[in-house]
Amino acid sequence: MTERDGLKKQQIDSLDLKFHFGLLGGPLLLLIVTWLTFFNASFDTALLLKLLLVSSIYTLGYSLSYYFHQGRLTRLWQHLQQIVHINDTTFELVSLSSHYKNEQAFLDALLKKAVSSIEGAEMGSIIRVDPDNQQLHFESAVGINLKKLRHVKFHLQQSFEFRLTEGRCDRVVVIDNMENINSHSSLTEAEQEILLTAPNNPIRSTLSSPIQIDGKLYAMINLDSSVTKAFGDYDRNLVSILTHEAENAISLYQKTRQIQTLANYDSLTSLYNRQRFEARMESWNIKPHFGSYLILIDLDNLKQINDSGGHQAGDIALRSLAQILRRYWHENHLVARYGGDEFIAVCHGPLEKIVADLNEIQQQLDSEISKVQFSYGIAEYSNNWQQAFRSADNEMYKHKRSKNVLRDISLETPTMNTA
Repeated sequence: MTERDGLKKQQIDSLDLKFHFGLLGGPLLLLIVTWLTFFNASFDTALLLKLLLVSSIYTLGYSLSYYFHQGRLTRLWQHLQQIVHINDTTFELVSLSSHYKNEQAFLDALLKKAVSSIEGAEMGSIIRVDPDNQQLHFESAVGINLKKLRHVKFHLQQSFEFRLTEGRCDRVVVIDNMENINSHSSLTEAEQEILLTAPNNPIRSTLSSPIQIDGKLYAMINLDSSVTKAFGDYDRNLVSILTHEAENAISLYQKTRQIQTLANYDSLTSLYNRQRFEARMESWNIKPHFGSYLILIDLDNLKQINDSGGHQAGDIALRSLAQILRRYWHENHLVARYGGDEFIAVCHGPLEKIVADLNEIQQQLDSEISKVQFSYGIAEYSNNWQQAFRSADNEMYKHKRSKNVLRDISLETPTMNTA
């Protein structure tokens, strides 16, 4: 059976032989009938030769027209394939956004996909725009030495995107003579030298497109080639589509990360929240030769701080403790705000090191914010979460009660008068 699915044939449209014969035979038959009817011509050899000549010219014209038409459809199909590829690429990036550890890793992946999507592109870079002062810095690069590029410090007004769009930065621009553009730049000679030597091959053509997020200039993506005049209007249009999809991908990535942050982190302290902590506990790696310990930490006087200084003072106390905990433990241990004025951590031993850390944390807290104390409880952890939590909770309240007893004794002890 004849396959009529144009997508499977990788073509937009095609005509079968019956249709071709109809387009060729119909007009020729009409021509013969008209000639014989209106000109009373007899059907002789001369007429036959004339009809053959006209038929040949018509067939040649029809063939050329169909050839050019099919060529245009082929180019449209290739364009459609590239657009579909760009859409698939950005969709893949967004769907796998949780796999990227930060936004720079996401932009690295996006740039690699962009370079591979534009036929003439050999290299590329993404330049981030600081929204506060309009300073530019190179965030990602493909085929260019990123370490060298990061030595270039320049302002948005010094970029050729800004200059060629008269400051609007609202469209894709094509640069065919990079050396001439750079020679009119206000960058220092050393910075211009970096831009010339950082690429693996000299850049002679560049496509530059602004990336707008929520109506603000977020970055500029540059796609480069070592060939002069490597990009045309078709590439400009394709990069415009790519940039639009990139804007959607970056925006969705940022929103996805914001949702993940809200779901996994405490908004006040930026530590893990209770849900994320308990989920991470399932994959905690116990090291028998060091031991693992669960630590509960509770602020002693948060209510008094709130009563005397307001809830803002209490928030400052909680954030200060969280920052110090992160400074000591967050890289190698699990630390979270468990709720209210209570923090929780799982650390590798030895136990003496943990106790010493807790004493230093209290000293750091005293130096940063006065009159903020905490009590703690420590329990050995060996994959029995409930038992370790109960033990640490009991130890923490014992520590808190012992401090209260000492405080009461100090208040009840009379002051000795000296003669």
